[in-house]
Amino acid sequence: MTTNAGASRRAILKGGLIGAAALAGGATASRAGASESLITEIQDWNRYPGDGVDARPYGKPSEFEAHVVRKNVPWLTSDAISSVNFTPLHELDGIITPSGLCFERHHAGIAEIEPANHRLMIHGLVERPLVFTMADLKRFPRENKVYFLECAANTGMEWRGAQLNGCQFTHGMIHCLMYTGVRLKHLLDEAGVKTEGKWLLAEGADASGMTRSIPLDKALDDCMVAFGMNGEALRPEQGYPIRLVVPGWEGNMWVKWLRRLEIGDQPWQHREETSKYTDLMANGKARRFTFEMDVKSVITNPSPQAPILHGRGPLVLSGLAWSGKGRISRVDVSMDGGRNWTTARLDGPSLPKALHRFYHEFDWDGSDLFLQSRAIDEHGFVQPTKDQLRSVRGANSIYHNNGIQTWHVNSDGVIENVEVS
Repeated sequence: MTTNAGASRRAILKGGLIGAAALAGGATASRAGASESLITEIQDWNRYPGDGVDARPYGKPSEFEAHVVRKNVPWLTSDAISSVNFTPLHELDGIITPSGLCFERHHAGIAEIEPANHRLMIHGLVERPLVFTMADLKRFPRENKVYFLECAANTGMEWRGAQLNGCQFTHGMIHCLMYTGVRLKHLLDEAGVKTEGKWLLAEGADASGMTRSIPLDKALDDCMVAFGMNGEALRPEQGYPIRLVVPGWEGNMWVKWLRRLEIGDQPWQHREETSKYTDLMANGKARRFTFEMDVKSVITNPSPQAPILHGRGPLVLSGLAWSGKGRISRVDVSMDGGRNWTTARLDGPSLPKALHRFYHEFDWDGSDLFLQSRAIDEHGFVQPTKDQLRSVRGANSIYHNNGIQTWHVNSDGVIENVEVS
């Protein structure tokens, strides 16, 4: 009697599932019909109790998300201690990057520093040279700000054409976090910058002695000394215990493991602002101090690492847009390589110098697509095509490539990085 009743219930449920799915489309109905036992039958996780509250003192993602990780491209550099790995943009949604997935860029590996032994020195053209402990820094007024950080070399391999097949590798040197820290201006005011002071040199405590020159006007505007990210302490690979935050400007300037700030009357002309992080032009000359990250966007889904697996029918296109000048006001998407454009839907917080999430929902009929996105910021700056960018810059640089990206989708849903200039 029980068996027959159970069978009857399953038959009714099966019919209901298939009927409901059929309303949404044949492909969906087919999948529901093949897997109804996953909802009509009791599964193991329904039968047995799980781990208790103290089994995982620091929470981790589900084991079924183990593939969502940072990845590197081994042939890009000769040694992993001076290298980069990439944020898995195609696996994420919203605008905040999980702390454990923020891309890494190191010049001498990760510095492991005990906070009690760390110091920040301010000296040079100041009235009162000072040394701050971590406890000292935390006595200043605290702020929480959401900003993107993008490496100037993000998308750098694409200057001369399509190279890396996946938005994790073409655009993954970016993340967006909530930073907690103190305004740099408060620390400089405490030291008393002399009138002849015009530039600031930031130095890290890692083995590379990483340094960058920063105009004092920027330092006094919106820069922070951060000790927190996404509600917790900075991760070691992100500069623990403190790092510099330089909103909207290239990531190399966001010096990690910050130990020294020197005030001077001119830039220092150090390695990372002369032989590196300059823009080599077509005529062989290099542009210097191109600090600001220009308006940019990328479609993260569908993309080469996130092919279309469900076949024809409803499809949600998603992506990210950002500008070092402020907010994103609009994102357009194209299905045909830039011939026609449709305005995408921006969703979530719209914060200055932060990532913006966009969506476009449509029915895919199985035809070939050439997907592009084009961002426009609040000041009217429009993301250029690659040809427009190359007409000004040439193709010799590896920095500040904000050209429009193209993904080709074939009839099987397989996606490839292609060049449509």
